Amino acid sequence: MTTRQPGRDLDTSRPHSARMYDYFLGGKDHFEIDKEAALVASQAHPGIYLTARENRAFMHRATRVLAEEHGIRQWLDIGTGIPTEPNLHQVAQSVVPEARVVYADNDPLVLKYAERLMRSTVQGSTTYIEADATDPDSLMSAVEASGVLDFEQPIALSLNALMHFITDPHDPYSIVKRLLDPLPAGSALAMNHCTPDFDPVTWNKVAEVYTKSGSPVQFRSHADVSRFFDGLDLIEPGIVCCHRWRPKGPAADGTEPTDAQISLLAGVGIKR
Repeated sequence: MTTRQPGRDLDTSRPHSARMYDYFLGGKDHFEIDKEAALVASQAHPGIYLTARENRAFMHRATRVLAEEHGIRQWLDIGTGIPTEPNLHQVAQSVVPEARVVYADNDPLVLKYAERLMRSTVQGSTTYIEADATDPDSLMSAVEASGVLDFEQPIALSLNALMHFITDPHDPYSIVKRLLDPLPAGSALAMNHCTPDFDPVTWNKVAEVYTKSGSPVQFRSHADVSRFFDGLDLIEPGIVCCHRWRPKGPAADGTEPTDAQISLLAGVGIKR
């Protein structure tokens, strides 16, 4: 089963982070204004294309680990971005066909393509809601109203490359707590987050590009990212640069990116 909510008109007057991310991944679902902003960001950090790919790869691995090793059968993926195959539900349902997934994003372009790629297995279910993470109460109300997720059973909250777009004035730690609060014991938080720890000069430049383009960001230290997992049991290997989180093996050419190139911290925690 696949369902979706009606959306609003596209705003193409300024870049959007989800569409810039689509460009970094080599997608086609973005506008010229998004491409221009992405190219400026890539001038500040040419490795940002690799960062985007490693972000995606972490989501795939974390989803598989939660399904195979922790019995998770439900996901709430916030900040979905433009659907790019294989998307989270396709990874989850390749392990457990009955997996149920709710996607949420605040860009109507994501909604435009949701039906094309979000095709569930017969046994499982997917839906898409247009909602903003900075209003977690409304978001969770919409999730519950969709009827896709069973809040009596564990749910994985997936926040990949999202929380660095939520700056301190929005109280990001309270947002994550509000999203986790209604989830039962055995649920999980899987997230990654850009950090300036490994290369402050470069990533401060990237932050400046995003902020000037209308998408303010706040890249955080390892200690600050760790705060999102307060009260959760981190699974191995803890919070590390995302290409080091349960890697499948070395690249085909035998090379490995440096932490400074990726600068994306990742972790998975289980709710007690």
